[in-house]
Amino acid sequence: MDLHGIDLNLLVAFDALICERNVTRAGVRIGRTQPAMSAALARLRLLLKDELFVRSAGGLQATPRALELAVPLGEALASIQRTLDFTQDFIPASATIRYTLAVSDHPAFVLLPALLKRLAQQAPGMTLRIKACTAREEALSLLDAGEADAAIGVPGGNTPRIPTMPLFEERFVCVARKGHPLASQDMTLERFLSYQHLLVSPEGDGVGHVDLWLAQRQRQRRIAITLPHMYAAPAIIAGSDLLATMMAGVVAASGLGSALAVLPLPGIELPPVPFVLHWHRRNDAHPAQRWLREQIVLLCRELYGVNDAP
Repeated sequence: MDLHGIDLNLLVAFDALICERNVTRAGVRIGRTQPAMSAALARLRLLLKDELFVRSAGGLQATPRALELAVPLGEALASIQRTLDFTQDFIPASATIRYTLAVSDHPAFVLLPALLKRLAQQAPGMTLRIKACTAREEALSLLDAGEADAAIGVPGGNTPRIPTMPLFEERFVCVARKGHPLASQDMTLERFLSYQHLLVSPEGDGVGHVDLWLAQRQRQRRIAITLPHMYAAPAIIAGSDLLATMMAGVVAASGLGSALAVLPLPGIELPPVPFVLHWHRRNDAHPAQRWLREQIVLLCRELYGVNDAP
């Protein structure tokens, strides 16, 4: 059967006829006239190649084929109705949807525990699926392909089809082990450059913000190790004489604060790293997705302070 030729209203008419076993009452049930219902029945008979309903002393009698179709078609219509009702009126406490969120390492570490706690309280039936996302372009690709409903990471450029909401910012700090020689000295650029460094490069390009700042001044630091995983860095720094320039939030969340010394950057002025919420324009008005985006923004407002929720 070619589904392109099926009018959903015919199935609604069929369901009403099954319930009422009377053309006039079935029309009243769904707001259609008796001639319109008769025309719908004629089209159903042609489509399904069966009489479906025959007249009897007690009204319309369903044929075996009609009875066979009654339950599955009724369930299908009910499912469609629930879906349409859901898109118009989202109730978090009774929602049972799955939401896919693409997240880079740092926001996953600092936001997900609190977000899951919030969902458990307000939307216990919602399932959250997390996708790893390290690069800006990867986040946009996941959203474009419909493989993620939203993404949290660094900004990915001005793309009209991908709305963006700022969440929070992280400033850079220099980190050394507790007791490092530099911890008891005035930090100068020469002293900073005299030690080997650890570079965190999630996107694998091998160049950090410090390196770009130094290159503009014809200077260079010595990179001993490059890591894609920022949360591995604090433990390495705590057990070596390496220096690292990383986000303050990573140091705070690492659980190694007592083993690390936070040092001033010697005249190196680095802008903070912004983290934003991305989503695709096609999901802009979806009530369930809008609600979850609001929860993410409200959570960041509590933790960091952000703009109004989308």
